[in-house]
Amino acid sequence: MANTAKQNTAKTTSTAAATTSPGSAPAASAPVLGPRALGRATLARQLLLARSPISAQDALAHLLGLQAQNVKPPYHALAARLDGFAPEELSRLMADREAVRIVTIRSTIHTHTADDCLTLRPLVQSARDRELTHFRKGLVGVDLDRLTALARDLVEAEPRTMKQLREALLVEWPDADPQSLAVAARCRLPLVQVTPRGLWGRSGQVALTTAEHWLGRSAGPDPDPDPDPDPAPTLDATVLRYLAAFGPASVKDMQIWAGLTRLRDAFERLRPRLLTFRDERGTELFDLPDAPRPDPDTPAPPRFLPEFDNLLLSHADRTRVVPADLRGRTWTGNQAHSVLLVDGLLAGLWRLADGTLTVEPFGGLTRDQRAAVVEEGERMLAVLHAGTAYDIRFGTVVRG
Repeated sequence: MANTAKQNTAKTTSTAAATTSPGSAPAASAPVLGPRALGRATLARQLLLARSPISAQDALAHLLGLQAQNVKPPYHALAARLDGFAPEELSRLMADREAVRIVTIRSTIHTHTADDCLTLRPLVQSARDRELTHFRKGLVGVDLDRLTALARDLVEAEPRTMKQLREALLVEWPDADPQSLAVAARCRLPLVQVTPRGLWGRSGQVALTTAEHWLGRSAGPDPDPDPDPDPAPTLDATVLRYLAAFGPASVKDMQIWAGLTRLRDAFERLRPRLLTFRDERGTELFDLPDAPRPDPDTPAPPRFLPEFDNLLLSHADRTRVVPADLRGRTWTGNQAHSVLLVDGLLAGLWRLADGTLTVEPFGGLTRDQRAAVVEEGERMLAVLHAGTAYDIRFGTVVRG
């Protein structure tokens, strides 16, 4: 796993943090970190203050995966964060089965390293079990253990689309709801999307097999193992990794990120190893002692981020990156938009279509800021669309 504290160039530690020791100050007396300080700290962990020279594989591991509801967002996310990144690097990881697309945290598709697929998918099994309860009416009379075994046999015989999986399961349970059958298979099994789906510049429908079959090694315990191994070591390690990538953060922040509940015990086990702070509302925040907490005035260059970027979805209180008056501006109906950061904050939307990169700022930009946005846009285009001519203009992002 990449260590941002060693790799990020922004190392300045706040005076408040320097006077705090692990496991010390209770929440009522812990130093206060305002939204700007929290924002700079999170940007540093997210490799967005200064681009990192690390590999795409190390970045995927450090960031605990990237949102991948669509194919392109992981590529845009890494282009914004890494120095020297080329889209073929991530494609190669996926083609070599060192990275995969799978439903994990928050019940959404993420691109993970193979190791994290095997670790994080079992960790969030309880959330998948809760998700499955919403479909119980469509599963009356269905033996879930038999469904799990049958679905495994089907997708390991050959990768199947969700339509193919539904149709095959309906043969066994013709009175069940087809969608519920497919959801049950996805919740009970660690199903990965096989390539060429997810490769840069390639197309392919979603076809699924198990992580074990695709990677050639175990994906962790069965949904209901006996005896049940103690999940605490894996959970505690994930808390530390979450703080390294998203901290300082509260217990609720991590619960939002993971889509899990009841994480307080893990934080309490780790308290002796952590620093504690408060935000301006008094919420207790935890952090790693050696993690970067840059000065709040550290410059934050513009960044073009994809829709669903984890930076915007991994905290209960998102004001460290999203100003309160702009909450909800990254969505239209159920469509998420790609976003622009300026000075470390959400500042607009962008869209690439028909040979034009259109940038829609939410407010006025200074001349220097506009120039920096254009420069960053040119860099993104050179990294991801080399050899293709694009115009850059400021205007209204077309909402489809």
